[in-house]
Amino acid sequence: MSVLGTDRRVLVLAFARMADAMGNSFLIVILPLYIASGQIAIDAIVGTSVLGVQVTESLLIGIALSLFGFLNSFSQPFVGRLSDRLAKRKAFILVGLALLGTASGVYIFVSSYWAVLVLRALQGIGAALTIPSTVALVNELATSASERGGNFGVFNTFRLIGFGFGPVVAGLVVDIWGYHAAFGVAVAGAFFSFLLVAALVSDTEETKSQAGEDLSIAVLGPGDRLLDPVFALGIGTVVMGIAIAMFATLEAQINARLDQPTYLFGLQFGAVTIANLVAQIPVGRASDVYGRRPFLLVGFLLLVPSTAAQGYVTTIAGMVVVRLVQGVAVAMVFAPSLALAGDLAKKGASGTTLSVLTMSFGLGTALGPLTSGYLVSFGFAVPFVVGAVLAVGATWLVYSQVDETLESARSLPFPK
Repeated sequence: MSVLGTDRRVLVLAFARMADAMGNSFLIVILPLYIASGQIAIDAIVGTSVLGVQVTESLLIGIALSLFGFLNSFSQPFVGRLSDRLAKRKAFILVGLALLGTASGVYIFVSSYWAVLVLRALQGIGAALTIPSTVALVNELATSASERGGNFGVFNTFRLIGFGFGPVVAGLVVDIWGYHAAFGVAVAGAFFSFLLVAALVSDTEETKSQAGEDLSIAVLGPGDRLLDPVFALGIGTVVMGIAIAMFATLEAQINARLDQPTYLFGLQFGAVTIANLVAQIPVGRASDVYGRRPFLLVGFLLLVPSTAAQGYVTTIAGMVVVRLVQGVAVAMVFAPSLALAGDLAKKGASGTTLSVLTMSFGLGTALGPLTSGYLVSFGFAVPFVVGAVLAVGATWLVYSQVDETLESARSLPFPK
């Protein structure tokens, strides 16, 4: 059964992911403030030196934000393979949501920085259990390649509604009701998602009957291509994640530079996601008609100036605008790249293949805060310039290594 042209089960997964993403995105805004507020003991750590690197508050915040992404990313290929092998997506999703929600509720009871790292690690593992299993189900629910981009566009739109509005609401909740209320919202998001999945989602018959045997991840490409196209897209996705996530660690510097309150930083952070969610469905459905590659190339090209500009704008409105442009760039990449990977995935191996991209995005969003937390010591603009340079390399990589996968794609004025 479909609703507005989309399988009802995809919409259920999308709503569940939206609620969970809103709760989890709260932490991106809350944790830097919570760690810097004095409620987490870091005075004994700040100012020390590790392997010649001076430990700063920004670096500690970057580590806390990045740890989630590292464990999330590096665990996803293993979870993807295991969910392919066992053909049980739902069980992985439920256990992951339980871990995410429980850890969010425990933050209010800890005062040690090391305890914060333990909770972030548990949440990273929880996300790794949830993400590849969810996107594999969305992929398997597409009855043909001409539906795949649309499915991922719808799914990502709802996910991004949660992720985009979460930071905006988080800033207001912290300012009005405090940190405990904000952590409570994160718990509620995970709990609501758990209930939706438990009641309305089941493993598909296709999943049960097509468990894959060959679950390896290809690195080298066919013929004269150096890299496998999905692996090449994975590298580009790492760069994209770095470019959008380096903003998070610099909350204090950006607020001071633009002389703005916390909720406006939340708006700027969420602007990427807001633009992304507006464009996701039309981009996903257009990629089912015109092909995946044109949108990928335009998206990576837009990522270059929109990232660099964040290091130089000096007005609140200017920062919102460049973050919105960056969000459009991400939208041009996200759904088409997942659809392309789904096109190439072997039967029964969706979890393994798609985990390359979900892992890469998680790795990028982990490296972004850590990178900016270190590079900002050389100048405010330096992290954003480095991100733009990496985006140039990602554009070339996709142009040279990724071919069109949709045989029925209509022609556009881009090289094939």
